[in-house]
Order: sequence, then C-alpha cells, then structure tokens
Amino acid sequence: MDENTALVVFQDKKIRRTWHNEEWWFVLEDIVFALTDSNDTKQYINRMRQRDEELSKGWIQIVHTLSIQTSGGKQQMNCTNTEGAFRIIQSIPSPKAEPFKLWLAKTGYERVQEIQDPELAQKRMREIYKAKGYSEDWIEKRVRGIIIRQELTDEWEKRGVKEEKEYGILTNEISRATFGKTVQEYKEFKQLKKENLRDHMNDLELIFSMLGERSTTEIARVKDAQGFDENKIAANKGGKIAGDARKNLEIETGRKVTTGENYLTELEKEKRKKMIK
Repeated sequence: MDENTALVVFQDKKIRRTWHNEEWWFVLEDIVFALTDSNDTKQYINRMRQRDEELSKGWIQIVHTLSIQTSGGKQQMNCTNTEGAFRIIQSIPSPKAEPFKLWLAKTGYERVQEIQDPELAQKRMREIYKAKGYSEDWIEKRVRGIIIRQELTDEWEKRGVKEEKEYGILTNEISRATFGKTVQEYKEFKQLKKENLRDHMNDLELIFSMLGERSTTEIARVKDAQGFDENKIAANKGGKIAGDARKNLEIETGRKVTTGENYLTELEKEKRKKMIK
C-alpha cells in the first residue's frame, strides 16, 4: 500500500484515507457504508444529494476524486476531508450517525461558550492535553508558549505585517535562527505531517521556541520595527538570541536540544494508546 495511504477503523469498518494538500482525505463510500451498512453506497450517496440541495450545491468544494490503493490496484475514488465528512454526516439519517451529530452540536455549543468566556477555551485545552498523556509541567510550558506566540502575532499586526504568508516567513526566520531549521524542515526531521510541531517538542525545544519569539517581540517594540522587512530583521535577531543560547547549552551538556523523537515518554504513549482504544 502507498505510504501516504492508510486505513482507519470506525466500529470495525475500515475507512481508507490518503494524504492530499497537507491534510487527510477519506473515501466517501467507506464513510457512508460505515454509518449505514448500505449495499449500494453509490446509490445512497445520489439519494442523499437529492434530499439535501445545499449539500449538492457545494459538493465540488468538499468532494475530490483522488487516487486510492485498492486490492485491484490504484483507483480514482471520491474522497472528502474532515470538514467535508462532518457536513456529509449531517445529511445521513442513520442511528449510527447520531453520535457524530450530537458531538458536532456539543462542539458548536462549547465554541460559542468559549467566545463569550475565553478562559473556558484554555481550560478545555489543558484537559485535552492531559487526556492525551502530557505531563502538567509540559502543559504549562505549552500554554505559556501559546500566549507568547499570540503576543508576537498581535505585535506583527500592529506593525504592518498583515498577510498569512508573511507570518509564515517571519516564523521560519525565527525557527531557522533558533534551531537551524524552518518549520517544515523541523516537521520533516520529526517525521510529522499534519500534526502540530510544538505538540511534539520536548521541554527544552518549547523553552527555546518561547525565547526566540519573546525576544523577537521585545526587539520589534524597542526598535519600533515597521512593515515586513524591519520585522524580518527583528525576527532574525530574536531567533539568534535563542539560537546562541541553545548552542551554548549543547556545548556545556554535549547533547543536542533538537530531537527527532516525539516528546511523549513511552509510558505516556502507552496511556494514550489505551485511551484511543
């Protein structure tokens, strides 16, 4: 099977997926079969689109034909990403789909609550990390890092950095100066795809990430950096401060700060596996 194609399992039903445009796409027929046990999934999908006119109108936005490895070789099959799958599930009148619909409703309600009270979002985030098996100490650093990152992006916005592309370039500037790797290079180093890079960093990696971004924020303020070019200089200087500190620590300890390993310890990984099961 192609290395970018894998199987996920829902209620003992296998759902094929493939990596496309930096996200997972799932075989539509597999999703429908898992939730309906229909003997003719193609006909079921056609009827579903007839019932739901709005779904049918937006079909080409959420369903793409992609190459999927099958027992008979590669075939072109209709696939949808996670967002599209949730939309399609809403149109499936099956008891098996009800848990998903209830979960979506609950998630939507919680999102409204978080908009009204942002502290709830932070509390839920801590609970999620804890459930995944992360230690309290790691969670504290991760949360602090998120706050520092938000302060930096707020500062960039105030100083004329507006486009998402520019945010990415400046972030890479800090990362390269801090760790000798861009964000994408770092993810490849850790063999990550869609996963969040910082969720796979250890304590020291998080600390030096925070130092690089906090230093960048301070330099931008003191130097009154305006526009992309001046903030790029500040990003390089801020990252260099963290990078020099990292190198000094590595010289003293004889150990590299950057690691290709997942942060989670073996014990915590086992805990997470049990929770997934």
